[in-house]
Amino acid sequence: MTQNLSGKRILLIIGGGIAAYKSLDLIRRLRERGAAVRCVMTQAAQHFVTPLAAGALSADHVFTDLFDRQDEQDVGHIRLARACDLIVVAPATADLMAKAANGLANDLASAVLLATDRPVLMAPAMNPAMWSHPATVRNRATLSADGVHLVGPNRGEMAESGEAGEGRMAEPLEIAAAVAALLDTGPKPLAGRKIIVTSGPTQEPIDPVRYIANRSSGKQGHAIAAALARLGADVRLVSGPVAIPDPAGVAVTHVETARQMRDAVEALLPADAAIFVAAVADWRADTEAGEKIKKAAADGPPTLRMVENPDILAGIGHHKRRPWLVVGFAAETQNLLANAAAKLKKKGADFIVANDVSLDSGVGARGVMGGDRNRVRIVSKAGVDEWPEMSKDEVAARLAALVAERLKTIAV
Repeated sequence: MTQNLSGKRILLIIGGGIAAYKSLDLIRRLRERGAAVRCVMTQAAQHFVTPLAAGALSADHVFTDLFDRQDEQDVGHIRLARACDLIVVAPATADLMAKAANGLANDLASAVLLATDRPVLMAPAMNPAMWSHPATVRNRATLSADGVHLVGPNRGEMAESGEAGEGRMAEPLEIAAAVAALLDTGPKPLAGRKIIVTSGPTQEPIDPVRYIANRSSGKQGHAIAAALARLGADVRLVSGPVAIPDPAGVAVTHVETARQMRDAVEALLPADAAIFVAAVADWRADTEAGEKIKKAAADGPPTLRMVENPDILAGIGHHKRRPWLVVGFAAETQNLLANAAAKLKKKGADFIVANDVSLDSGVGARGVMGGDRNRVRIVSKAGVDEWPEMSKDEVAARLAALVAERLKTIAV
């Protein structure tokens, strides 16, 4: 469902990078949700897109110069910094992030960021080497500590260099969703609640280049984390390796293996609720080869000795610091309800969200694990509640509301 931003005023700072072309689409996405958008463009940004284009899409004057006599006769940069509900920086270049982190204000964009008392959302975009550089790592840590919100960057191929890695600006729809989450003024029934969510697959190494994993994309778990955050929860997401951005307003711990995920979850206790969406690999190789296992025709395929991974859901379901509410997920290809009921009892969960991922389920493993839609059944001691097929965002919103309903009788 499209988020309503009616009456919201967004100041969009467009930085100087090739991703500036996406900011034109972002203006359109924000306006179609009802927001009023006013733009500030850096001098570098004008080499990639023009003030004329930004002004035509925003239907407003575009501000470009800190020393513009007409704009600054009433201290325009202060007025711009305050006459909005949110400042969005997209693309947030390494230079803009460095200026903001260190309090520099030698152009209109950086002066506005230093003068504002409004929330700031940055959508970083830069070469992967720049994103991972120690200076940028320090700057984004400073910005986060100062309360600046980040959306992205994503992994992918860089438009300007052909290199691939982390540094690609989040898509306009992702940024619009992050804006809506930050400006959401609806009821917050989960305010004061700490909720742990796991998401994505785990990767269990066989050798330096191979691993055991599954098809989980993390879309459902990330959507649930975002939906809980929108209801006011302090969400702690533990995510396996995924190719989607971290949800806005959520603290994320990135892990790879099942053992790392277990340790991360236990370190986050105590919590009011824990929702285990991650598709954790049941087994791992007993030993990880130090070098790539080479194919030798005369020897045939190598023999892998497997050992069982820790059962994270059961571990928390029976933990001495067990959260008030524990929710598990079950993806099954046969005997869905029987297997979910058995899992409910064995794991110590309050309810199980069951997916039928068989090929004839109508959605299927490829549809659920990687797609945008889901069809689930909620299995609890009270019985089975069958939900119709819907988008993963809708499943997430409905599940978040159910969690809020279950927790409302428990004191914060």
